[in-house]
Amino acid sequence: MTTPPDQRALVLGEALIDVVTRPDGTRSEHPGGSPANVALGLGRLGRRVDLLTWLGNDAYGDLVRRHLRGSGVNVLVGNRSALHTPVAAAHIDEAGVASYEFDLEWDLPETWDEEPGDPLVIHTGSIATVLQPGGAAVAAIVGRRHESSTITYDPNLRPVLMGSREHALPVVDGLVRQADVVKVSDEDLAWLHPGVAPAEIAEEWSRSGPSLVVVTHGGEGAFASTSAGARISVEAPKVHVADTVGAGDSFMGGLIDGLWSAGLLGADRRQALADADPATVQAVLERCARIAAITVSRAGANPPRLSELG
Repeated sequence: MTTPPDQRALVLGEALIDVVTRPDGTRSEHPGGSPANVALGLGRLGRRVDLLTWLGNDAYGDLVRRHLRGSGVNVLVGNRSALHTPVAAAHIDEAGVASYEFDLEWDLPETWDEEPGDPLVIHTGSIATVLQPGGAAVAAIVGRRHESSTITYDPNLRPVLMGSREHALPVVDGLVRQADVVKVSDEDLAWLHPGVAPAEIAEEWSRSGPSLVVVTHGGEGAFASTSAGARISVEAPKVHVADTVGAGDSFMGGLIDGLWSAGLLGADRRQALADADPATVQAVLERCARIAAITVSRAGANPPRLSELG
């Protein structure tokens, strides 16, 4: 679907270079970063999307910008930039699952070249919300714009960077309360709340602010809890897994896109989102699962384009 000219998304968060080492020892370099991957997915689905991030004016930064612009993402230009573009070293195991080590700093400019008018939706998550000093800047932007835009959030936790559970939990809880839509993995919930069932946490969160909380379970599908009391489950399509890099981000992009198509985004649609029909939510989630399945079937954070979905 082509986005109307007066509608756009704003994504706040890190963009970086993934240096991927595979089980056979081969290495490759790809642009990545959870929020940047969400923006990439939205752009490939035909949405107008701005990304506010923190890149260096170096070769890696140029690579990231070209990659995102090639999929329709508008990388906003600010009054300050990073000294060097962040790097994440991703190690892929025999099952295709990635673990990460990071070399990055995270901040945001004070001013940037965003066009006038409020975005329909603002998305954030992962490292950008916890690592300082940029985390405080993200929280301030979300707080200022809550009344004018739908807020979506994916914690996408990276414990190696975020410190202790006790440090990360207040940040996550604060953003959950401000968000309209939350997508979280079962692995994130197991780290945040060990021993507590993911469905129990989702239901608690959906009573604390968000209209919709979605928990992904990798190859086992996803579960959603709504503030209206609906409980919805979908299965994941069975595919050969190349790797899981970007799977959750592509699911998140599909979730924003699906709610957008359903007319459930925008500050003036908050009640409609809260009252969303379970059948509509299920259809959105089934499409998200299909998008994520396509992503895991090929190497790297390579979400599908709209034309691939038929």
